[in-house]
Amino acid sequence: MNNKTLAILKPDCVKKNLIGKVITLIQEAGFKVSAIKMIKLTPETAKGFYEVHTGKFFFNDLIAYMTSGPCVPIALEKENAVEDFRKLIGATDPAKAAEGTIRKLYADNMQENIVHGSDSDENALKEIAHFFSRKELLEINGL
Repeated sequence: MNNKTLAILKPDCVKKNLIGKVITLIQEAGFKVSAIKMIKLTPETAKGFYEVHTGKFFFNDLIAYMTSGPCVPIALEKENAVEDFRKLIGATDPAKAAEGTIRKLYADNMQENIVHGSDSDENALKEIAHFFSRKELLEINGL
C-alpha cells in the first residue's frame, strides 16, 4: 500500500481564497505535506495531466477551467493516503458528498469542485512526478 497521494487545489479554491482552510483540513486529517507549489497550468500541461480524459465530452471544459487561474499541487504522505484522501475530499459532485468533506464544505458544482485527489496508488506516483521532480522532492525533504 502506498503512503503518497497528490492533491491539487484547483483554480476555484485559489480564487475563493480557501488555500489555508483546505490545507488545514488536510493536515488535521493526519496528512503530511511533503511538497507544495503554486503554478499556472498551460493548456499543454493540463492536457498531459488529464490525458486519460481525452475525447470525453467534458475534456475541453476541464482544460479551460484548469488553466483559468493558478492552482496548488501538493504531494501528501500518510498511511493509506489515496483512500483516506478520497474520503476527506468527498464525491466529485458536491451535492452527493458526505457532510464535513472538503467538497461538501466548499465546492460549487462537479467541475468547480475545489480539489483533485489521486484515484489509485499507481496514479498517485505518476501524478506527483508530473508536478514535482525527484530532485525537488529530495531537496524539500532535506535529503
